[in-house]
Amino acid sequence: MIAWKQSQRRAAPWFLLPALALLGVFVVWPLLRALGWSFTNADLLAVERATWVGAGNYSDLLTDPRFRQAFANTALFAVMVVPVQTALAFALALWVNRPEPAWRWLRTAFFVPVIVAMPVLAVLWTMLYQPTQGDQTGLINAALGWLGVPPQAWLRDPALALPALAFMSVWQGVGLQMLVFVAGLQQVPRELLDAARIDGAGGWQRLVHVVLPSVRNTVVFVVTVTTILAFRIFVQPYLMTRGGPGNRTVSIIQSIYEMTFLDQDLGHACAAALLFLLLVAALTLLQRRWLKEDRG
Repeated sequence: MIAWKQSQRRAAPWFLLPALALLGVFVVWPLLRALGWSFTNADLLAVERATWVGAGNYSDLLTDPRFRQAFANTALFAVMVVPVQTALAFALALWVNRPEPAWRWLRTAFFVPVIVAMPVLAVLWTMLYQPTQGDQTGLINAALGWLGVPPQAWLRDPALALPALAFMSVWQGVGLQMLVFVAGLQQVPRELLDAARIDGAGGWQRLVHVVLPSVRNTVVFVVTVTTILAFRIFVQPYLMTRGGPGNRTVSIIQSIYEMTFLDQDLGHACAAALLFLLLVAALTLLQRRWLKEDRG
């Protein structure tokens, strides 16, 4: 038996080799190349002529008004989306966490926007947000008109464009987080809920003292994933506002895309991408420490 276990230990690394090879080729090597290019003035179409510029790309980015605006927009977008989407997803999960078939259909209805391609939804919501133009009005402004509220230029007003994108993103993504919460709620021990009910605990008390502690790890997961997805915003502002009005909706990913494919400035683009990677990694670690995931 001992010899068999020793042979297993010797064989285990060989089974890891295919996965490690793919990780090295498609993740580690591109990351190292990007790190190297970030210290050069590499051009997208002529990387072989790149010369060393040191930390110049990073200092340029930190003083670039458009990149700083993109950073602020992305952070503000995440602040608007993450708490609202998480709370709404949890509330919906509590509502639809029932065994009857009708409630399973309702879960499907909430999840449908998640599987629709984002470019399709971007075009759809652009039409929904359309301001009054002649005899044509977007459905949202038409609904506001029925309530006596004047129509708004949702995607053209600097104060409304980013919140409008955040609202659309919450609507699109809440179904995924809802299903994750439903899975977490179904793991809550029924005995604890029954015992709390027998002891006279009301619905709110059961939620606070039984349900929330039981789904703590699920909350950590949902908040972490939602934050990462929020910082990756690209399609919505790129298709719906082109980063306008006045750069008020330009995102970090859109800025990196423009540096790479429009300006063909690979050096600055790699530096921006690595700064973005460090930012997301730091936020993820801070969230997990703050929320204190239960590993028991």
